[in-house]
Amino acid sequence: MQHQEHYQRLERLYQQAKVQELFSGSSIQVSHSRAEITLPVQDKYFHGANALHGAVYFKLLDDAAYFAVASVVRDVFIVTASFQLNLVRPVAGGELKAVGTLRSQSKNLFIAEATLYNERGKEVAFGTGQFVRTTQPLESLQGYV
Repeated sequence: MQHQEHYQRLERLYQQAKVQELFSGSSIQVSHSRAEITLPVQDKYFHGANALHGAVYFKLLDDAAYFAVASVVRDVFIVTASFQLNLVRPVAGGELKAVGTLRSQSKNLFIAEATLYNERGKEVAFGTGQFVRTTQPLESLQGYV
């Protein structure tokens, strides 16, 4: 399988995940060691003070870092083992873009970072995650094939 086909399958896996039903309008682009995810901000993502809930920051950063790692793992599903999240500024509208990049890899441990930007290109959050391989083949995932 060519690299581009793997990236397209990962994008489809992202879009077909049940959790995406909660994040309408989100898009993803996967390339070698990198992933970009966009999401239009909707007020359904807000906490009581009418700004973006931290869970949404985490979802976007974790997914961007995750798919940056997944771009180089072509045989098995990976999972997030830990994620350090830093919230920089509140978000109350516009479109968000998360950019994830692979920073380090060994046989079973991958480290990736992601930065979340608002529609003006200002950083609103960043994080670093550790990801590990599972034994579940990618080919066994309905959204991947």
